[in-house]
Amino acid sequence: MTSSSTPRELSGQTAPIDFSYAFQPIVDTVDRKIISYEALIRGVHGEPASQVFSRVLPGDMYRFDAVGRATAIAQAARLDISCDLNLNFLPQGLFLSTSSIESTLEAAEKYNLPVKRIVIEVIEGEMIHDYVRFSKLINVYRRRGLKVAIDDFGAGYSGLNLLAEFQPDQIKMDMALMRGIESHGPKQAIVRAIAGVCVDLGIDLIAEGVETLAEFQWLKGEGIRLFQGYLFAKPGFESLPPAEFPH
Repeated sequence: MTSSSTPRELSGQTAPIDFSYAFQPIVDTVDRKIISYEALIRGVHGEPASQVFSRVLPGDMYRFDAVGRATAIAQAARLDISCDLNLNFLPQGLFLSTSSIESTLEAAEKYNLPVKRIVIEVIEGEMIHDYVRFSKLINVYRRRGLKVAIDDFGAGYSGLNLLAEFQPDQIKMDMALMRGIESHGPKQAIVRAIAGVCVDLGIDLIAEGVETLAEFQWLKGEGIRLFQGYLFAKPGFESLPPAEFPH
């Protein structure tokens, strides 16, 4: 199952950019179920995202971003996805044109994926400086059911200050915080602080990039229930892989 963008969709490209997707589950370890799949762009033979993006002209990146989300929705629908779908999003595209979100919602409608099951992920380090304006623009779509996640939280410079102006539906903690957390006091203190803020603000907290049983057990002991990482499932190329649930 592959898809491609075309020169008509991406002005200035001299040749089509072929790409596909892998899907990795996000799991609830209390209810022991998959709550979402994150769509991860790949080449048509499973090549990493960096190889795909290296072929996109800088001026076409935001349009390619929108085309990619529509393609991911189409693939997920053909795979008969029955839970949420997390999609990556470049926030500057919203300032350039609201069509970057509208095209995503149009694709969801076309493939019968309810808007309430779409989660757009914004990397903390890519967040724009004007959080108030961003929040105002994105909340128009949140009122229609769209959910928003901040990815790689804890890796950027804005940190907890971001949450004073913009409260997402989900936070995905940066995987660097997860690595070896069971024996790293400073990381533990940071994660506890983030978890406490999420409880107070009503934000779902996801531990991303969890790879070992020791990492999982420490995080579980702190009350975290939502996870993503190789311990549970690797991304499935053009498939919706099942998840393993450690004890």
